[in-house]
Formats: sequence, structure tokens, C-alpha cells
Amino acid sequence: MKKLILFITVWCSIGFIGCTAQKSQPPVSVQSQNLQQEDVLQELKQVRSSQTYKLQPGDLVEIQVFREDNMDRTLRISGNGSITFPLIGAVRIADCSLEEAEERLVERLTKYLKNPQVSMLVKEYGNKTVYVLGQVQKPAAIQIPPEKSLTVLEAITSVGGFTEIANTSKVRVLRMKEGKQTTIDVDVTQITKQGNKLLDIPLMPGDVVFVPQSMF
Repeated sequence: MKKLILFITVWCSIGFIGCTAQKSQPPVSVQSQNLQQEDVLQELKQVRSSQTYKLQPGDLVEIQVFREDNMDRTLRISGNGSITFPLIGAVRIADCSLEEAEERLVERLTKYLKNPQVSMLVKEYGNKTVYVLGQVQKPAAIQIPPEKSLTVLEAITSVGGFTEIANTSKVRVLRMKEGKQTTIDVDVTQITKQGNKLLDIPLMPGDVVFVPQSMF
């Protein structure tokens, strides 16, 4: 009996020590850093994918309502960012993605139609110009190709690339959003030398790509 009690006591002590040792093990810092890096890259990927084309004044859009052929329209977005659509009148769709614009029309049409289904596409872009300025070989206004994207690096390459005194790690994209100018910093060095293509964001009409001078 005494031997049994002694065995149980020793076994519990070993188990306790093992659990304590397991709990006291330091975290694997390398693994933690890798997970953090993956989280950051995933977030960057989501941000980049969310930067879809936003409708602008002057764009010509084709709108179809399922099983309502008499409501199909091809309309140009007015200077104030709106279109006039049957039953619902003026609807502002500028600064919306196609999906967001469709949802706005559906929301309004629900008052008059049962389960309306709206599809929209851009037939003609009204303003596709971006500007590449600063320390580049040939500062210029360039056009975004129809139905394609144009990234920061592609825009800089199209005007001859950087000058010798360009600060390639401090490139800025100036963008108007809801009437306010926002600035997006782009480290082109990480794109070209480290292959981080997630940082090479697509440009939107009206964007200004500015390359500053390197400080010596």
C-alpha cells in the first residue's frame, strides 16, 4: 500500500513538473513574426483588391433591369455625379463602384418593383487621365487604358522612369476622395528590389503621382 501511495505521489510530481515546464516555455518568436507578416500581407492584399474603379462624372453607363426591358438605359453621369432614372428620378452614383451603384438603384426601385435586379457596366470613361510629376524623365498626363488598370510603377515607367535624384522610396499618390485630397505613400524600392507587388496599387482617374527629390 505504501509503495502504491509512493508511486502515485512520484507520478503526480512528474506530471506537475512537466505541465509547469510546458507552460513556462517561451513563445517561438520566429513563428510569431511570420504570422504577423502573413497578416500584414493579407491585409494589403484585401486593401488592394478593394480599390476598384469608382464611377466619375462624364462616364457613360449602360443599365439593365431584369425583365423590365422598357427601363433599360444608357446614361452619362452628370457633372454633379448623378443620373436620372425612370420611376426614381435623380440618383447620385459618382464615387461608387459598379456594385455599389447597382445597390443604390435596387434600393430605390424596391419601392416600385418586386425584387428588382439591376446590372450596370461602363461603356465609356469620361475622365481617364492621371498625372505623373516630379523627378521623372518626362512629366506628363497619361491615359488609363480602357478596361484595364494602370499601377504606380507602370505609370512611372511610361514616362521614362525616374531621374538620378529621385527618391524612389517616398513616391506619393494624391487622390481626391469625397471632395478632399488624400495622400498614399508608395515605396517603389520595395516593389522593384524586393518584389512586393502588393504595394504597386492601381491608379484611378484624376490621381497625381508625385516623385520627390532625394535629400542628400
